[in-house]
Amino acid sequence: MLLAIDVGNTNCVFALHDGVRELASFRCRTEHARTADEYFVWLEQLIRHQDLPLDISDVIISSVVPQVVFNLRVLSDKYFHTRPMVVGKPEVALGIPVRVDADTQVGADRLVNTVGAYDRYGGDLVVVDFGTATTFDVVDSDGAYIGGVIAPGVNLSLKALSQAAAALPHIDVTRPEHVVGTNTRACMQSGVFWGYISLIEGICARIADERDRPMKVIGTGGLSTLFDQGTDVFDHIDTHLTIHGLVLIHARNKEEN
Repeated sequence: MLLAIDVGNTNCVFALHDGVRELASFRCRTEHARTADEYFVWLEQLIRHQDLPLDISDVIISSVVPQVVFNLRVLSDKYFHTRPMVVGKPEVALGIPVRVDADTQVGADRLVNTVGAYDRYGGDLVVVDFGTATTFDVVDSDGAYIGGVIAPGVNLSLKALSQAAAALPHIDVTRPEHVVGTNTRACMQSGVFWGYISLIEGICARIADERDRPMKVIGTGGLSTLFDQGTDVFDHIDTHLTIHGLVLIHARNKEEN
């Protein structure tokens, strides 16, 4: 069984895959100091609770937080007796071209999303990922990653707003009933929700104009389902896109070895 681990700036996702389908997934906060033993105790309890066997034979990791990878390597070596694949390392082939400026470091999650999106939806894509940052990644007609856009994430923007303006409360992200708010909370919710809808629609339109061709737009990340309610810009919402990409990369590298 494969354990696919996606480490983001805010959360980590651990998914179990049997080679055909995803069996279960679990989420925890990203913490630099969490040890391999702590990961194992947490993970073992959740796997047992799902009545699944703890027969993990392979591990693949995608991480945008380098400090976390060491303890995940130890977890893999100590408890599952396997050397993990780590996306971004030279020995782990993506199976796609990456056409960006020389010496540019592209986040592992963005490359993994490209692999998964091209497999499921073909080329000429914009992948919009709602994470700590909101990223727009452009996939060429042959599946190559060719760059993108990085904007502040929704929750990051809300946090900055409430911290910088003492009179403004912290709010949850939700779709407001009206664009024009009649109280502070409603005004903030409208600004965030419809502001990000305009951001998404505007950037995707500009990418399509610059590419001079139609582009399919794929939404992923936890808030993608919420923002899909306010626009028809998305062709597909795929919250399991990163894990799908990790499973593909793992399979390709196993075949080559």
